[in-house]
Amino acid sequence: MSFINYSTKEINCKIVYYGAGSSGKSTNLQYIYKKTSPEAKGKMVSLSSENDSTLFFDFLPLSLGELKGYKTRFHLYTIPGQQFFASSRKLILKGVDGIVFVIDSQVERMEANLDTLEDLKINLKEQNYDVDKIPLVFQYNKRDLPNVSAAPELQELINPHQLHPDFEAVAVKGQGVFESFKSVAKLIINELKRKDLE
Repeated sequence: MSFINYSTKEINCKIVYYGAGSSGKSTNLQYIYKKTSPEAKGKMVSLSSENDSTLFFDFLPLSLGELKGYKTRFHLYTIPGQQFFASSRKLILKGVDGIVFVIDSQVERMEANLDTLEDLKINLKEQNYDVDKIPLVFQYNKRDLPNVSAAPELQELINPHQLHPDFEAVAVKGQGVFESFKSVAKLIINELKRKDLE
């Protein structure tokens, strides 16, 4: 649920980068952070545990414009990918406005991708979200590696009905990173337009 700050005239929206361990969630956030001007972003915070970490920061992408006189500030989060962080993932999803699901395109990671997608669906349902209706974008990452599934095959497994936008990406090089972010941000803004801000 987006939060409206009436004093600063900002709508605060939460985007969570979800995916299996080492799929490239943190790489996405680090690239966006690096390419965002210092005055438009807050500090990046990393909550590290023994085997994984959660990153988050907020920023105000001026290129996305205003909505009824309000600026839109996005708070970007990653979830820890390892399975034993299930409770942390549920907590990070609370109040989510949009999701970028990052997929490791390597053939040997397909089971982990599908398990994590199922985990996302369960966690969203527990919080009364409909996975088919929430702003969601799929990002097929690591397309530069040798042993990757073909994009149509990934679509068939992950997004068979094409209900959500999807992008091929090489997050370490920045390919597909801003495209994925802008796509989910626009979906969130369209959702907000359907609701009355007043």
